[in-house]
Amino acid sequence: MTGVRRAIVTGAAPGSIGGAVADALTAAGGWDVVTTRRATLDLADRASVAAFAAAYAEQAGHLDLLVNSAGIHLDLGSRWKEPQLLDGHEVHWRTNYLGTVDLTTALLPLLLAAPQPTVLHVVSQLHERGTTDRLLGEDAPYGSWEAYGTSKLGLVHHAALLAQQYGDQGLRTLAVHPGAVSTNIADRGLETRPLLRRLRRLAVPLERRSLMSPAASAEHLVRIATDPAAASGYYRKSRPVEPSEAARDETARAELARRTEEWLSAR
Repeated sequence: MTGVRRAIVTGAAPGSIGGAVADALTAAGGWDVVTTRRATLDLADRASVAAFAAAYAEQAGHLDLLVNSAGIHLDLGSRWKEPQLLDGHEVHWRTNYLGTVDLTTALLPLLLAAPQPTVLHVVSQLHERGTTDRLLGEDAPYGSWEAYGTSKLGLVHHAALLAQQYGDQGLRTLAVHPGAVSTNIADRGLETRPLLRRLRRLAVPLERRSLMSPAASAEHLVRIATDPAAASGYYRKSRPVEPSEAARDETARAELARRTEEWLSAR
């Protein structure tokens, strides 16, 4: 095994948290960083995920760090009254949760081949808007903000599940709320709301003064991702805290794991 530390950072578009994390790792030196700026990856397409993982495995025998930063938050104006489906699943769930779990699972053999592997899910304090009934697909009034929160709630559970399953093999898993950050994620969420898009453009200078920059947020993420003393768990910026009550529901976590495994096994 070489001494090069290898990292994959998803969702690394310009102006994004993932992009800032990739830049920070590269600037730190000693990291070979692959991002979606260098390789195409569509989390909502299982063939794309499989091809990405296979192509990476051909060039690298191990993976030290996987930063899952890619995600969507659509319909910020809450116009949708019914779930928007993608591949038979609510769009946020399919992309943010199932897509991320699919990629992480495909890369697990490479992670477990590293001496001190780390998986970091970029989540959100909005996981508190997620609920167990939505998590398990039970009937509940639809709201896109709740759907987004539920996708992040699923990732908090997934990080905890990975720690339970592979912690004794050295895998460290972190679910991190990066703070309130000024990014371009809202642009896609307002694609169908031209008036709100214009208003947001006017508000961007104020937003950038009042919220963290992606680079400032990335400092927290890189610090915790590269600190060998940081234990698996949920973090706000770089401080360990308790997640929501729903995120600590071990019965729901076990059922989510069972359902996710069924989905992963269905090809």
